[in-house]
Amino acid sequence: MGLRVLAEALTLVATTEARCWEAELHRLQGELLLHLPSPAVPQAEAAFLRALAVACRQQAKALELRAALSLARLWQEQGQRAAAHQLLAERYSWFTEGFDTPDLQEAKAVLAELGVLNVPSTSSSPGAA
Repeated sequence: MGLRVLAEALTLVATTEARCWEAELHRLQGELLLHLPSPAVPQAEAAFLRALAVACRQQAKALELRAALSLARLWQEQGQRAAAHQLLAERYSWFTEGFDTPDLQEAKAVLAELGVLNVPSTSSSPGAA
């Protein structure tokens, strides 16, 4: 059901040219493909890569981070830790504020799982430890 609704939404995006959430639709499609009884991993990875490409083209940094998070988690599960780290660390480093938002908190947690050192602090108050 969810995949059908997303397919309809992507068709609507293509016909109306209303593309502001296109990247997120592709990302969600990838997530749903991974949650099928028999996960469609190659298709999910392709959906995440489409989401990244769309977000990059739109210069939608927050949506690009979300797509990178989904793809990094998949690559982490596949043992591609270096690729996951590179993908996510680059995008995480773009942000200079908003570290209390769920997406940046999740990115920091994934980077920590990947064993990344020197992840910027999520504290936004000066002098906080």
